[in-house]
Amino acid sequence: MTDYSWHIPDPVTQPEFYRDVPAKRLLAWVVDTVLITLICIAILPFTAFTGIFFFPLLLLVVGFAYRVVTIARGSATWGMRLVALEFRTLDGHRFDLSMAFLHTLGLTISFALPILQVISIVLMLTTQRAQGLSDHVLGTVALNRRAAA
Repeated sequence: MTDYSWHIPDPVTQPEFYRDVPAKRLLAWVVDTVLITLICIAILPFTAFTGIFFFPLLLLVVGFAYRVVTIARGSATWGMRLVALEFRTLDGHRFDLSMAFLHTLGLTISFALPILQVISIVLMLTTQRAQGLSDHVLGTVALNRRAAA
């Protein structure tokens, strides 16, 4: 038994909190990516369409800001809310702005270095709490929100 095990649900006695979390995270990522792309397309006219020339950078900046703001405001992105997931620290707290920033930074670094993303996916699929690499480093977990209600 770990020091934090009483603050978050135990995956053995309360598996409903972790059921389908990797698949839900993937679906949430797809939804968030579509939303970020639509936001960037909406921004293009305000750049006099010069944003087309640096669209990947625009996606990166807008995506980073979108993730930090939405996670800081509700401990989940809009995509995560759609699939009823939320982040928690291992002591059971919702994410604040600094944790949202750090988690988003970890995700961004993982995408920049594909081997880290592969490691993260393997960890999500094989660990009891379905934690990715950033979750392990930061001491966080994604939980099914409906199970908590």
